[in-house]
Amino acid sequence: MFRQALLAASRSGGARRIVETAPFGRDVVRRFIAGETVDDAFGVTQELTGQGLLVTLDVLGEYVGDVRQATATADHYVELLERLGGSGLGTRAEVSLKPSAIGQGIDDDLALASAQRVCQAARAASTTVTLDMEEHDRVDATLAMAHELRRDFPDVGVVVQSYLRRAEEYCADLAYEGSRVRLCKGAYAAPEAVAFTDRAEVDRSFVRCMKVLMAGKGHPMLATHDPRLIEIAGALAVLDGRDAETFEYQMLYGIRPQEQRRLAARGDQVRVYVAYGSEWYAYFMRRLAERPANVGFFIRSVAGRS
Repeated sequence: MFRQALLAASRSGGARRIVETAPFGRDVVRRFIAGETVDDAFGVTQELTGQGLLVTLDVLGEYVGDVRQATATADHYVELLERLGGSGLGTRAEVSLKPSAIGQGIDDDLALASAQRVCQAARAASTTVTLDMEEHDRVDATLAMAHELRRDFPDVGVVVQSYLRRAEEYCADLAYEGSRVRLCKGAYAAPEAVAFTDRAEVDRSFVRCMKVLMAGKGHPMLATHDPRLIEIAGALAVLDGRDAETFEYQMLYGIRPQEQRRLAARGDQVRVYVAYGSEWYAYFMRRLAERPANVGFFIRSVAGRS
């Protein structure tokens, strides 16, 4: 119930005003968000890659309301990728792209054309694009976009959320050679008919999906901070004869940074999801909903500085 309340708050303008105006609230938010500008994001990217980590950059913002805003988001990604390429960071950092941020649901043809433009810029920068997965009712449209993009850009990644009841089926369809799949638990609210609501069921689904992806021919990207799931992933890598270059762990910026460095130091590929931009509120609230400990951290930090 607490998680559902936080997810509901992520869509509340009133709750957003409370968080934004809380004493030192923005300072606490910076634990999970790199900042609001490209310069902020590049500073974090350089720091992380200097520690032997990989990065995926997400320009915050979703469910845009008009074509002009969607086009501006795509333009921002192209500029970001040009800077990545020019700095030589393209081999260490990719981008994550939310379809709703580039017009999916408003003008699907525009969204696809914008995604193709972003993918072309990524190719020029020697890097890749992963399509983020959003609400449960966007899954089919996002998978269709990924399929279309892969005709010309076969390295486009896509996300599967293990809280969805069809997650294992999606993984089986995507576990082919060259396919890049980010497996995560899912951070959106969904009806019980289409999603598991019990945390243990979500975890069991995650393990089933890992087994499918690790036994397949694609490149699994395992997005979890859970020590048990990381241990299982390592065992599956041995069982399926995978070396470190054939899969990767993914973790969020600001969560378990010591573990990120530990895994990288032992030779694993670890990619950090770095989000930035002014539209940070919904993303921040989903991070709080994922782990109760994050809520405690936020409250203690604000109380301690007020």
